[in-house]
Amino acid sequence: MQTKEARRPTRASRPVFHAGVVALGLALSGAAPAVLTATFAAPAMAQQFPAFRQALAEGVAENRALAAFYREHGYEAVWTGADGAARRSALVTALSRASEHGLPAARYDLNGLLADFDAVETERDRGMLEARASLTFLRYATDIHSGVVDPASINPEFMVREVPRPDPTELMTEFVASEPVAFIRNLAPSSPEYARLYRARRDLLETVANGGWGPRVQAGSLAPGDTGAGVVQLRNRLIAMGFMPRVATATYDSLMQQAVQEFQESVGIEADGVAGNATIRAINVEPQDRLPSINVALERERWLNIPRGDRHIWVNLTDFVARIVDFDEVTYETRSVIGSRQNQTPEFSDMMEYMDINPTWTLPRSIIGEYWGALSSGGARHLNLIDHTGRVVPREQVNFAAYSPQTLPFDVQQPPGPGNALGEVKFMFPNPYAIYLHDTPSRSLFSHDVRAYSHGCIRLADPREFAYQLLAVQEDDPVNYYHMIQSTGRLTRVPLVTPIPVHLVYRTAYTSVDGRMNYRNDIYGRDAQIYDALIRAGVEVGA
Repeated sequence: MQTKEARRPTRASRPVFHAGVVALGLALSGAAPAVLTATFAAPAMAQQFPAFRQALAEGVAENRALAAFYREHGYEAVWTGADGAARRSALVTALSRASEHGLPAARYDLNGLLADFDAVETERDRGMLEARASLTFLRYATDIHSGVVDPASINPEFMVREVPRPDPTELMTEFVASEPVAFIRNLAPSSPEYARLYRARRDLLETVANGGWGPRVQAGSLAPGDTGAGVVQLRNRLIAMGFMPRVATATYDSLMQQAVQEFQESVGIEADGVAGNATIRAINVEPQDRLPSINVALERERWLNIPRGDRHIWVNLTDFVARIVDFDEVTYETRSVIGSRQNQTPEFSDMMEYMDINPTWTLPRSIIGEYWGALSSGGARHLNLIDHTGRVVPREQVNFAAYSPQTLPFDVQQPPGPGNALGEVKFMFPNPYAIYLHDTPSRSLFSHDVRAYSHGCIRLADPREFAYQLLAVQEDDPVNYYHMIQSTGRLTRVPLVTPIPVHLVYRTAYTSVDGRMNYRNDIYGRDAQIYDALIRAGVEVGA
């Protein structure tokens, strides 16, 4: 019988990783990382050795999906076999660039993984390394595909988006059957927005490394016709940010006024071309202070790694605008009012199925309490009590003292009409949160820059035109069709022949189609929560 020492493979006979791993490690800083071409000098039937299978089974035991994958594939090596060089190379290259996507590179411990490749001496070592490589791959693949953190773990009340987490078994199966470089590259969101944010982050890091956007503007406010050092500082910042061409003017002229207007539009300030206090404060924000917003925006894009729809409705809550988007081009937009800070609008995606013209308004239980005193004392006559059959219940027949707003056995409903809280149309995408888009008789709020006033639903400044745009794909004359129904004064449900995806999003950093960055205030404080969670997860914002 052989002794334990005799069974231990010699340096010459154990799997040979060293040369390929070192070559790759040295090449990571170059233009094209070397490929891990190391082969194994282990016995031909090494994968049949119980030690490899046992170690691999132990290493993946806590990941049930991964354990199932290896069982179904007879514990065949994905990374540590003689045919795994291309997969190893693709993984190591991806991990070396993880921070470029705002991912927590330390979570994947590339250096530790490379050291383990170099340290393999036994079949048990190889089995444990195989498990580690697969677990690292799945962690990276999940993070870059659908996010580092779970939104519900940060804000379960309002960040209710369903994140499209990939199935680990399917990931491994598809990866093994695919060209590894292309497969890993395609894990990241394919949306144009993700690509633009990725480039914007890279460019912003380069700007920071080169010293930023120059001296801050030392002035409280500046206006067309002004001259002096403050104007020169303003000019230089606008040039550095890409809002002005390189010019030598020292006067606040029409060119500078136009540049200021474009900057104001990019940060959600009224675009009057006058650099007032708010504009100067925004211009003086340093590039490194914009990076957290972009990192959070990349994470939010990963959460939304689903088909948007060639045509879809995009409501960015921080921007207070509802848009119809066709093939990545905004074809219509209108101002919106969103939920107040006390009644925040949640973030989620759904399908718009119909519109109600001349809608009724059924009050949520949370709002009935605001009318309870009037209802119980005979007031609020614009509201009806509706039983389960849809009939109006006379107030005199109800003993309000026996109920509360939560236990009242009737719905409280406002019938269609000019004073209806939902106006003349609402757009429905049935969801558990009772959120929808609608008209409103309260028009004055749309003139405000910050429009967070509703109970959670989204009010539209021009709901008629919004309706026309949606009906145009199914009606020859959408305007007359709409008004023919609206003039009846009766509630009429109009199905959308083709339901339209609706995305309620929250972006304090987003791009225009031309790649220019736009920034908005964190109205609900949600991005600050996400940023803190990313930092806890190991993301290095300036990496």
